[in-house]
Parts: sequence; C-alpha cells; structure tokens
Amino acid sequence: MGQPVRDYLLTLCVAAAVTYLLTGPVRKFAIAIGAMPAIRARDVHREPTPRLGGIAMFGGLCAGLIVASHLFNLGGVFELSNEPRALLSGAALIWLIGVLDDKFEIDALIKLGGQMIAAAVMVIQGLTILWLPIPGVGTVALTPWQGTLLTVALVVITINAVNFVDGLDGLAAGMVCIAAAAFFLYTYRLWYGYGIEAAAPATLFAAILMGMCLGFLPHNMHPARIFMGDSGSMLIGLVLAAGAISVTGQVDPDAMKLFEGSERQATHAMLPVFIPLLLPLTIIAIPAADLVLAIVRRTWNGQSPFAADRGHLHHRLLEIGHSHSRSVLIMYFWSALIAFGAVGYSVHSASMWIVLVVVFLSAIGLVLLLLPRFTPRAPRWANSLVPPRYRRRRPVALTEESPEESPEEPPEEGTVAPEAHGSHLADEDADTPPVAVGVSGVNGATAIGTRSRFSDRRRANSSR
Repeated sequence: MGQPVRDYLLTLCVAAAVTYLLTGPVRKFAIAIGAMPAIRARDVHREPTPRLGGIAMFGGLCAGLIVASHLFNLGGVFELSNEPRALLSGAALIWLIGVLDDKFEIDALIKLGGQMIAAAVMVIQGLTILWLPIPGVGTVALTPWQGTLLTVALVVITINAVNFVDGLDGLAAGMVCIAAAAFFLYTYRLWYGYGIEAAAPATLFAAILMGMCLGFLPHNMHPARIFMGDSGSMLIGLVLAAGAISVTGQVDPDAMKLFEGSERQATHAMLPVFIPLLLPLTIIAIPAADLVLAIVRRTWNGQSPFAADRGHLHHRLLEIGHSHSRSVLIMYFWSALIAFGAVGYSVHSASMWIVLVVVFLSAIGLVLLLLPRFTPRAPRWANSLVPPRYRRRRPVALTEESPEESPEEPPEEGTVAPEAHGSHLADEDADTPPVAVGVSGVNGATAIGTRSRFSDRRRANSSR
C-alpha cells in the first residue's frame, strides 16, 4: 500500500511544483500580451489583473502525466488503458479554446461548441460511459449513441459549473481541489482496496488535478496576482469530469460482487457513491446549484442563459456582509461537507453517526452564513483573542475640540472603521471618502460594498 501512495504523492507534487513555477512567468507573459481586461460592471476585483493562469495549470497536467508514465506502479495505467491519452487530447483542445477566450473574448456559443468537441474527442479515444448501475435493476448497458450523448452532456455541465463558480480569488481552484481529494479517496479505495484495476486511471486523474490546483492557489489567493481564466477553469472542470466518467462508466459493477452476494445487491450497496460519481454535480454541488440558479434567474429576466450577472452565490455572500476571505472559506466548507460526506456515506452507508455528523456540520455552516446579520461583542478581557470586528470598544471621553462627536457612534453603513480593520485603512486624509467594505488598494479581487451598488444586475453582459 505504501508504494502506490508514494507514487501518487510524487505525481501530485510534480504537478503542483510545475504549476507553481510556471505561474510567475505566465503572469509576465499575460501582462506583456495585454491579457488584462479592463474592470467590468460585474467584476469583484478593483484593478486589472492578468489572466491565462490555465497555461501553467496545463503544464502541470502534462508534467504529472509524464512522470506517472515512468513510475513502476502507475506505468501500467498507460499500457492497459488509453484514457490518459484521451484526457490529454481533450484537455489540450479545451485549453486552447480557453486561451483564445482569455485573450480575445470569443463568443459563448463558440466556447460551448468547443466544449462539446473536446468531449467528443475523448469519447472517440475510449473515455466514455459504457453502462450505468440502476437501483433495483442492476447494470444497464448503453448504446454507443447513448454513451456518447451522456458523456458529452456530463463534460459540458461540469465544465460550466466550475466556470460559473470562478468569481472570487482562489474559489474555483480550492473547491475543485477539495472535490478531487474526496474523489481520490474513493477511487483509490476501489483500485487498491478491492483490486479493481479499471479505477486506476481515475485515481491518477484526481491526484494530478489536486496538484494543479494546489500549485496555482498560492498565486490566486486573495489578493490574486493572476486569474486562471477560462483556460484554467474549463481545464480543471474537464479533468474532474474525465475522472468521474472513467470510474462510473468503466468499472463493471459485477466486479463488486465481493461486497454482496449478487450484482443487484452490489449495485444497491454502491449506489450512494455511483450516483455522485455519475453526476459529479453532486460532488461539486455548490457550483452546480449556482449554475442552475443562474440559468433560471437569467431566463426569468429575459436574458440569455450565458449572459453574466452579479447574482452568483459568492456575490450574494459578499452582499450580506461577508468579507472576501470569509466568503471563500464558507464555500470551501460546504464543498468539503458535501464531497467528503458522500464518500464517507459510501464506505459506511448503514452508519447513523455519519448522517448525524453531516447534520451537525450543516448547522455550523448555517450559523457561519448568518454571522453578518449579528455582530456579537466579546468581553473586554477577551479582546486580544478575537478578530477586531468582535472587540468591545472602550468609551472615549468628549473633548473641547470635538464636542459633537459621539464615542459610541457606529460607522456609516458600507464603510470600514480604521481601528477595526487594520492600519492599512487608516484615515490619512480628512477629505478621503469612506472605504467600501472589503475594497483594498492592492492588486487582485476584493469584496464588494453595499447592496445598493448592485441594484441592477442586468447591465453586465460578459464573463470573467
């Protein structure tokens, strides 16, 4: 068991290191060619920031596949399966489309067509869904056309779900990394724990995907120095979908008779995981919900489903008062809860304590969501132990120079008190207007201000 884990860790580290080292030169290249679009109405960041981070991520993908092909325990994946080559072909095509979009802003329908072609390329090379486990029925074989349509639909939906959630610094990369980690645990259990060789490619894809995201995150965390752009978000969405297709459509449920006494019982036993892996929207449920809500919202307002707006979940978190960093962490929390909860339930589906833990953590998540609605004040003796916004202020005596000032007067709505949010927001000029919540003077995406600034979401018509 130790040797395969070391090989996967080595592959992960190589993908992360190459992505990390390439991101700096890619940033300079993006600035040199002008891949720094002006700030748009729907953008959260306040300064032009280079894109094309997907170039570095694609380098990490290639490096991870090359290293894995030369490792003893992983080399057999390339000899027995054509799936790694199919993934690389589809990834190269979708990455090229993303690079062109980051530089020239190509039409949304052209991107959609490119996504479908990239999925079809993978299908042609063998990365497709061959059968489905249906509860109460067992294994249902799919015709070539059914498998192709289902595979293309799964790839397109997953790519766009990840692309939709790419709106805050570090959000898309972190959420996909969490999903990939949960995915890795499940596929590794199938491959090494139960000897199902067909799960080996999906395990490799998940390890490389984690490396790509981890290598890019240091450059993309708030305040971001570079964005992954569509070249990155579509790429990691395709890799995640490829892993789900590989393990769902290629692993024969008949091989799982070792779990139960028959194929039908095996299908029932593995259903809690087969469905999440068949539809990775359950593993990345947050961006999937965002995708569905965005389509309904835009259609209801008479807009195109591809027209961008400021109604995404991460925008709403900022509107209700969460900071940029807290909004990202909350999205991480829900992604991890859903992804690892599904994996844990698949291992011990009869254990009630897993359900209770998920319910308890969900309650904690709801409390975190409501924090901006009330601001509890800690006792003065605990001021040094809590963030500044929760500290109880000391009363300030009135002076002759400022007889009209009130010591307990709160700051205006939508502004930040300098003493409560750090020295970098200190009032250096008496004529300087109040600083909006979350707005920073450094490069990168920042939190947005009050709700009134986004009363009209219909004006935005382009994506980040």
